[in-house]
Amino acid sequence: MTETQQTQPESTAYDVVVLGAGPVGENVADRTRAAGLTTAVVESELVGGECSYWACMPSKALLRPVIARADARRVPGLSQSVRGPLDTAAVLAHRNSYTSEWKDDGQVRWLEGTGADLYRGQGRLTGERTVTVTGADGASRVLTARHAVAVCTGSRARLPDLPGLAGVRPWTSREATSAQAVPGRLIVVGGGVVATEMACAWQALGSHVTVLVRGESLLNRMEPFAGELVAEALTEAGADLRTGTSVKSVTREDGTVLVVTDSGDRIEADEILFATGRAPRTDDIGLETIGLEPGSWLPVDDSLRVTGHDWLYGVGDVNHRALLTHQGKYQARIAGAAIVTRAAGEPVSTEEWGAHAATADHAAVPQVVFTDPEAASVGISLAEAERAGHRVRAVDVDLSSVAGAGLYADGYKGRARMVVDLEDEILRGVTLVGPGVGELIHSATVAVAARVPVGRLWHAVPSYPTISEVWLRLLEAYRDA
Repeated sequence: MTETQQTQPESTAYDVVVLGAGPVGENVADRTRAAGLTTAVVESELVGGECSYWACMPSKALLRPVIARADARRVPGLSQSVRGPLDTAAVLAHRNSYTSEWKDDGQVRWLEGTGADLYRGQGRLTGERTVTVTGADGASRVLTARHAVAVCTGSRARLPDLPGLAGVRPWTSREATSAQAVPGRLIVVGGGVVATEMACAWQALGSHVTVLVRGESLLNRMEPFAGELVAEALTEAGADLRTGTSVKSVTREDGTVLVVTDSGDRIEADEILFATGRAPRTDDIGLETIGLEPGSWLPVDDSLRVTGHDWLYGVGDVNHRALLTHQGKYQARIAGAAIVTRAAGEPVSTEEWGAHAATADHAAVPQVVFTDPEAASVGISLAEAERAGHRVRAVDVDLSSVAGAGLYADGYKGRARMVVDLEDEILRGVTLVGPGVGELIHSATVAVAARVPVGRLWHAVPSYPTISEVWLRLLEAYRDA
C-alpha cells in the first residue's frame, strides 16, 4: 500500500448530506429520511443549533417571567401581589433548563431516531457533491452525495468595525442569552429584535439599560407604530433610549466599558451588547471549491436550490430570505420535499404556493417580538406594499377598543393594522402590537397566506370576549372608510 493510499480519508456515500444540525438541518434530514433517502448530518457545535442554545429558546425563557409579571401588574386583585423584583436566580435557572445546560444529548437522540447518521466536526465542500469532515482529533472523512448537499449552517452575529473591539469582550446575542449574572449597567447597541428583546429582559432583571439606536426608531422593518409603542414601554420601564446615535469608540478598563458616541457623550457600563445584524456562516465551508465566494449569502430559487448548482441547496439563514427559525424550518420542509421529488426523477411543483416553492418567504412571513408589549406582524407593511406598486389601504384600530383587551389588562395599550389590496380585496399584511398579541398572529398568517377575501373574513366570527374581536373592528373600519 502506498503512502497516499494509507493517508487517504475514508469515504462514505449517501443520498443526501446536510451541513448543519440546527432546526433547519434537522428538518431537511427528517424529510429526506422519511422518504427513504440515506442522509448524513454534519455538525461542528451542538445538535439543535443557535435556536436551541443561544437564541429562540433561552431568550424566550428569559422573557416569559418578565412578560407574565408585566401582565399580572395590570390585573386588579393581582397587581399588588407582584410588585417585588423577579427572582433572578430562578429565572436564570429556568433559562438554563431550556438549553439543557448547553448539552445536546436529547437532540442527538432525536436526530439519530430519524435514521440519519451524525458526523461531528467541521464540514467543508471539497468539490461537487463532496463534503470532507474534519473531527476534533484532526481525522478526516469524505462524504459523497448521490442527490444533494444542503447547506444549513445558519448565521452569526455581525460586529461593527471598531478599533480594539475584540479586547472589550462585547456581548453578542450568544452572551446576552447565556449570561449567568445580571450586569449592573448594560449598553445595548441596535434597534432590532435582539436589541429590544434583550433590553426588555435585562432591564426587568435589574440592569440599568441604555439603548443606542443609529436610526430614528426601533423595529424599523415593522409598521412605525410598533417601534413607537415598544420604545415608549422601554422608557417607562426605566431604560435610557437614545435614537440617532452611533458608537464612535468603545474601550474597557478595569472591567468598565466606556462608549463615546458620535455626539461626544460618554457612557459607562459593565457590559455592552452589539445587536447590529447577522452574517452567514459560510466562510469556512469550502464554497471556493465550487466557484462560490466564502462568507457570502447563498442565492437560491424558491425550491431553495443554489443558483447554478443543481445538487446544492441553501436553506435557512444562509440564503438571507427570512432570518427566522420558523421560516427556516418551513424552507427545510420545502427543500426536503424538492430533494425527494427530484431524486425520484419526478417533476417538481415550483409555481407560486406550489409544494416545492417557498412562496411564504416573499408574501407571508410571520414574526413575533417578545417585548412588553409584544409586536407581531405577517406579510408586508403599508410602505412595502406601496413600493411594490400595489393599490392598498391601511386600516387601523386601537386595540383598547376591544372588550377582550380591557379584560386582559387594565389600561391596555395596543394597535392593529391590516393592509388591504384594493384590487383583489385580500390582505397584504397585518401588524398587531399589545400584550398577548403573539398568540393572535397565526390567524392573520392564515388570512394572508390563503389570500382570504375580505368578504369571506366577515364569516370568520371571533369569540366574545377575546382580543381576537379586533378582526371584527378592522373589518368594520374598512367597510366604513
